Order: sequence, then structure tokens, then C-alpha cells
Amino acid sequence: MNARLNLFGNQVAAKFTRHIVSASQALADSTLPASIQELVKLRASQINGCSFCVDMHTKDAAHAGETMTRLSLVAAWREATVFTDAERAALELAEQGTRIADGAGGVTDEVWANAAKHYDEDQLAVLVCAIALINAFNRGNVMVQQPAGDYQPGQFG
Repeated sequence: MNARLNLFGNQVAAKFTRHIVSASQALADSTLPASIQELVKLRASQINGCSFCVDMHTKDAAHAGETMTRLSLVAAWREATVFTDAERAALELAEQGTRIADGAGGVTDEVWANAAKHYDEDQLAVLVCAIALINAFNRGNVMVQQPAGDYQPGQFG
């Protein structure tokens, strides 16, 4: 299977992709743990049906030490006992931030307040930006039908 458009081979798409990858680097240098960022990216990618990003963030998280048990339970995090309250708050924020078209008002005050109990203002900013960025990546990859399965950890960085 080939993508409809080569996002790295097309001059316009490649320039855009470099910019959003650069934005994601700013988040990587934050105080929000990388494990939380990967879980959030994985959950949003699952919701959006982005197989490329599910592949990428599962492998990146595993490479960084995340267990396969936790990774395989991200889609069912509400029923799983392997996530902390802070992780649950981030996953709920990611879900509501990804599904904004499904609910009037987007992220509820209750979900925001719960996240704010676990994360400081800078970490909340990283969560918001990471959720927005992964949704942008997901949408581009889904539109061009970017194939999944060949990603190697660290491939883009």
C-alpha cells in the first residue's frame, strides 16, 4: 500500500511537516513526562483511526520503557487498573479534546479541573498543544492513507 501523497517528497507538504515536527520538539523538552505525552498521542490516534500514528507512538512508548500491557490497554483505559489518576486525567482530556465535534462545548469544566489537579499550568499547556498537534498529524495521515507498520523508533528525530 502506498500513500496517496508523499508528505516528505512534496515540497509544500514537506515544509509544513517540518514546521509541525519542530513544534512537537518544543513539547518534548517540557516537564510533562514523555510517557504521558505518548499515551495521549496514542489515544488520540486510536480515536482518529490513524494507523501510522498508532504504530509510531506504540513503538516510541515501548522503546522508552512503556510496557506492552499498558499500551494494549490504552483504548480501554477506563476499565484498566494500570493507569494512575494523573494518566487517566490526561487520557480523558485527550479524548474530549479529540472528539470536540461530538459534544457541545468541547472539553468540559469537570475534565479540565481534574487535569488541573494533576498538572501545573505549563504541563497543561503541553497537553493542550500535544493533543492539537497529534490531531493535525492524524488528519493528514488519514487523508493521504499513510501506511503503517514500518516505523522504527527515532526514525524522525
